[in-house]
Amino acid sequence: MDFLSSIIYLSLAWTLIQTFRMFTRSKAVPRKIPPGPKPFPVIGNLFDLAVDKPYNSIVELAQIYGPIMSLKLGQVTTVIISSEHMAKQVLQTHDQLLSNRTVPDALRVHKHDEYGLPWMPISAQWRNLRKICNGKLFANKILDANQAVRYDKVQALLSETRQSSLIGEAVDIGRAASKTALSMLSNTIFSVDLADPNSDTAREFKETARDITTVAGKPNLVDLFPILKKIDPQGVRHRMAVHLGKLMDIFDRMISERLQLRKVSGYITNKDMLDTLLNISEENSEELDKAKMKSLFVDLFVGGTDTTSATLEWAMAELLHNPDVVSKAKAELEQVIGKGNPVEESDITRLPYVQAIIKETFRLHPAFPFLVPRKAEADVEVDGYVIPKGAQVLVNVWGIGRDPSTWENVNSFMPERFLGSEIDVKGRHFELIPFGGGRRICPGMPLAMRMLHLMLGSLIHNFDWKLDDGVKLEDISMEGKFGLTYQIGNPVRVVPIQI
Repeated sequence: MDFLSSIIYLSLAWTLIQTFRMFTRSKAVPRKIPPGPKPFPVIGNLFDLAVDKPYNSIVELAQIYGPIMSLKLGQVTTVIISSEHMAKQVLQTHDQLLSNRTVPDALRVHKHDEYGLPWMPISAQWRNLRKICNGKLFANKILDANQAVRYDKVQALLSETRQSSLIGEAVDIGRAASKTALSMLSNTIFSVDLADPNSDTAREFKETARDITTVAGKPNLVDLFPILKKIDPQGVRHRMAVHLGKLMDIFDRMISERLQLRKVSGYITNKDMLDTLLNISEENSEELDKAKMKSLFVDLFVGGTDTTSATLEWAMAELLHNPDVVSKAKAELEQVIGKGNPVEESDITRLPYVQAIIKETFRLHPAFPFLVPRKAEADVEVDGYVIPKGAQVLVNVWGIGRDPSTWENVNSFMPERFLGSEIDVKGRHFELIPFGGGRRICPGMPLAMRMLHLMLGSLIHNFDWKLDDGVKLEDISMEGKFGLTYQIGNPVRVVPIQI
């Protein structure tokens, strides 16, 4: 039974349940809930949203009902935030009451909703883990110390790309970016290459991670009708439990192997993230144990790899459509880096135009168009409207990036708009928040930014790019598809030309 059929099939039963509840529920005090389209019985406003492009539908609805809008997604009250001003209210002014999460039912397995950093409630445990990420894993001095790992992996990407250029073979940008991002992450965290095709562990990891993103990216009836969680009608939670369990087992083996190595006399630390976390765990196992470590690794890999590769693929697609932008970027790279010299992380601050390309890509193509869902812990008044307790809150980053009251020529790819601008992506400027904001801002942002600039700058600096034979520019679709992350509709395949 497909998703839509399941909704219709459940409608009658749900209507009967709700009718019974109407006679047993006391009348609530009227509150000024944000405006929105009138919901249908049972299914709410689901038919107001296009299944494949919900962000387009929400932008159109926001033009009618305003920058704070309420929808009923099934039986879940959902408040949509679609302006810079409203985003600041949610992510900064009322952050304390809106920081907890609406957790997808599929993630309520292996205690990932309790131990996963993006999902766990705000608590002493969350603050400790956040402190570890900010101070021990993603601090600039730590990333500076292991930047050679990422440099080597980009050189491997360039080497493979040169081989393709010699035979005129097209490169699948998304696949190449995903492999490089995974290689960077796994070497930074474990000193192991989980993108190595000759490794059994790497093959097992990639297959399992792919299964997880596939399951997590599909709609789940339980998230719209929580009463169904006991029966898991689509089997989503069951499948996630199997796949996530396999990934946890891989991480468990890697942690156990490292613990055994650390017992060997004369062991020399790798100074990677795993050793850092094990040092913390040995000092205070209550602060960080193996279960929390494994959940952290799940979030770093599943979230970090897809988002990085999707952003790079979008950036390359935009460059193919905007050759004048490529020319300006090449000129900057040649002037700052020098022809034939490699791009390094230390060069990023001297490349404002390349930085602007990344920002403009984030504006038009955020990896998470609605960020990670938040939940109101109490009634929260925002600009005269009440976000009711228990409501799901989505920040429409995709719509904010295309808001004509904030941006000129909203649909044009114009990196120049950021030159001389103080706007950054660190959660301080709410018109550009691809990593979120407030206390829940993505802790891996510093690493992601280094990886993106290093990869994109290197690909632009070392190669020209042309479309494969028989492929026209209009074949490179700029339409996205909605899943776990916002991916380009069709893979970007282009032929590199060695400069």
